Amino acid sequence: MRADFVAGAAAAAPPADPAADTPAIRLRGVHKHYGALHAVDGIDLDIRRGEVFGLIGHNGAGKSTLFKMMLGLVAPTAGQIHIAGAPVSGRGFRAVRRGIGYLPENVVLWDNLSGLETLRFFARLKDVPAAECPAALDRVGLAHAANRPVREYSKGMRQRLGFAQALLGAPQVLFLDEPTTGLDPQAIRAFYDTLATLRGQGVTMVLSSHILAELQARVDRLAVLSAGRVQALGSVQQLRELHELPLAVALRLAPTDLPAAEATLATLRQALPAGLPGVAGLAPQRTADGLQLHCPRAAKMALLQALAPLGPRLLDVLITEPSLEDLFFANAGHTRPPQEPR
Repeated sequence: MRADFVAGAAAAAPPADPAADTPAIRLRGVHKHYGALHAVDGIDLDIRRGEVFGLIGHNGAGKSTLFKMMLGLVAPTAGQIHIAGAPVSGRGFRAVRRGIGYLPENVVLWDNLSGLETLRFFARLKDVPAAECPAALDRVGLAHAANRPVREYSKGMRQRLGFAQALLGAPQVLFLDEPTTGLDPQAIRAFYDTLATLRGQGVTMVLSSHILAELQARVDRLAVLSAGRVQALGSVQQLRELHELPLAVALRLAPTDLPAAEATLATLRQALPAGLPGVAGLAPQRTADGLQLHCPRAAKMALLQALAPLGPRLLDVLITEPSLEDLFFANAGHTRPPQEPR
């Protein structure tokens, strides 16, 4: 092969994009103090491009303050925040802000304007063509109410109108604070379907919600905030493994087979290392249709192998991973009783 051809091919290769590895959002040493109250108390965080990132925490944990600082609405007491590579406090952030969408926790709109007029107002603020507004209303299921005054909108409709304004201008970063407040189940599903489409387009999204069951299967990673600090960070599965929370196990058996299953579990419990966290949970409790117990994560395969000799006497096995709610209580320093298998 000719050397000049190889050199030419190499020269024609597109240059690497240095921004590709730059986080969409970067926080370093971020603090926000209100007198003696440290609402945010030293947060370092990278949120990747195209990531769906969850922020969870109890009331007063610092979530809303963190949102406001990332949006440039509140200045940090100390630390640096960069969005799309631009410092939030810098002059260049004005241009970056046009590529950001925000849905606040409490949507406040003008009652006398129609839904379409409301979106046209926000479009002017964002320098977005007014022609995009009807499509944005249709995207959130409000096309039929475009010309109705907002005072006639239900709480859920107002929330969807707020989501529509956040989507104006095809933002590359979305901040969504309690986004499903007031939505019915069908609207919640439609909302998350829209987020899945946006994720496929590379949009970075930061969500905060108290409805943890909604977030569990829909975020790539999450941060648990407490007292203004990140107490845990990772995917749901990573946090499960980090805290070694036990698995909830339900065994369905005929009443006559319960003693054999209890004996099997007692033998397994004696065979496992005494120091293994959660071994005591293998002591089962009888239920209406069998047994329930809590199994250490490290003993899951040993449990299944121990149950195999029961054969057809074991009618069903249900193993439930710890939920995001369980993880929240574990990370936020709260305690709660073990939950029954779901």
